Amino acid sequence: MNNFNNPLEAENANLNKKTELPLIWLLPVIALLVSGWLIYKAVSEKGPEITIDFPTAEGLEVDKTKIKYLDVDIGNVTAIAINDDQKTIRVSARLNRDAENYLKENTRFWVVKPQVGLAGVSGLGTLLSGAYIAIKPGAGNLQQHFIGLPAAPLLKTNNDGTQFILETEDLASLHDGTPLNFHGINAGEVISHKLNGQGNAIQLTVFINAPFDKFVRKHSRFWIDSGIDLSAGADGLKVRTGPLISLLGGGIAFHASEMDTLADLKPENSVFKLYQTYEKSTQVIYSNPLKYALFFTGSLRGLTEGAPVQMRGITIGKVVDIGLEIDQKNNDIRTPVVVELEMARIKQSHRPANLTDTAILQQLIGQGLRAQLQTGSLLTGQLLVDLAFHTPGKFPPTPNINSTGYPEFPTTPSTLDEFSQSTQAIMAKIAKLPLQELTEEANKTLQGLQTTSKATNKVLDTANNTLGTADKTFHSAQTVLGTFEPGSTRHYELDKLIQELTDSAKSVKRLTDFLEQHPDALLRGKKEE
Repeated sequence: MNNFNNPLEAENANLNKKTELPLIWLLPVIALLVSGWLIYKAVSEKGPEITIDFPTAEGLEVDKTKIKYLDVDIGNVTAIAINDDQKTIRVSARLNRDAENYLKENTRFWVVKPQVGLAGVSGLGTLLSGAYIAIKPGAGNLQQHFIGLPAAPLLKTNNDGTQFILETEDLASLHDGTPLNFHGINAGEVISHKLNGQGNAIQLTVFINAPFDKFVRKHSRFWIDSGIDLSAGADGLKVRTGPLISLLGGGIAFHASEMDTLADLKPENSVFKLYQTYEKSTQVIYSNPLKYALFFTGSLRGLTEGAPVQMRGITIGKVVDIGLEIDQKNNDIRTPVVVELEMARIKQSHRPANLTDTAILQQLIGQGLRAQLQTGSLLTGQLLVDLAFHTPGKFPPTPNINSTGYPEFPTTPSTLDEFSQSTQAIMAKIAKLPLQELTEEANKTLQGLQTTSKATNKVLDTANNTLGTADKTFHSAQTVLGTFEPGSTRHYELDKLIQELTDSAKSVKRLTDFLEQHPDALLRGKKEE
């Protein structure tokens, strides 16, 4: 029997109908999930919003000006508005989430623009990309509002180095940003300056980069490097040159001492003296110098404070003060010169243990040691004090204590003073001479010489006439002699007469020649030979 012909089986058949979701509905779901993810990601990565007050909005643009740290974009300007004080502008910016840790109390912001100065050219990259806001992270609590700097700070990044304090009496051409040089290499710069609490000095805060800060030690010296240092003193003219940047805008240089080691490294914020010149920075500071007062009788023109005190050409001290005193009791004017003698410069052999430097100097004074002014340089005319041994004179065995409070060191006149005194003595003797009487006697002598000269001229004229007559007589005698027969008595006598006339003429000739050369012989006679 065929099963297909069974109607019951056909009626009892079950149909499996399954409802399926169309794939097109998956697209909105996926889009919703992606949108949610993007929204979550944007919210989760959204950085903090901050506000910065600047004096001006020059170079800043909304949605274009970037905020950078180490040339990396960390934010963007979102709005610019004028503050209620109508003197400053407020910049709103949003930073990346990673930059949230930079927003502390001491964080600084400034606008970077092209700048040209003595220290060089900066910000050239902004000529094409435009100005941007730079950030220097600081320490402190988290903060959302900041006051922008009007100019870039000197230390734009957290460089490795050490900060020190320099004290000087005069700021001169120094300013914030002045470079510091170490053997001609740029090693740091001046951060700030202020007046100290006493008001008698200026303190410069300087930052020295690593590794140069390791050379700032116990005996390091700092001095103002002006580019060209020209000084004139008792040693003549001296010229030192520095870097060109120091010549244009000033600078500071420093060096390390060979006496120092790594153990003498100075800590941060140590205070150093800033010397005005290199020469002053090289002067050795001796402890316990002996001070004496010198009193010179001559002029002190050319002697200045700081002039050297020398012994046999070697400096053993310096002049520290020059004064002027007037004694109203006797109207006496004195010029005390205070000097410092640094006995540590003198090596002493066979010195008794109980003998002090003062006692040694007193022994030398007893042996004739005296102070004398001498010219140190003919070019500059500067004077120095020279200590040398002279003939011992009368001087108290114990030095006098004068108005200066220091013992008196004996002096002797300088060579120029001695020459001046000798000249004055000669002029005084000349002034005592009877010049009027001597002048009258000289006039009488000149008149006598004139009279003698006239008489001599007359004698010479007479002699010349005599010689002419003798010459004529001589010729006549020769003519007469020719008429006599040779060998006769008349011939012999006439020949003798002619010879005598010839000798007489020669004598007269010698007399006239002598009188022409010595006309005063008529008065004084002929000098004996």
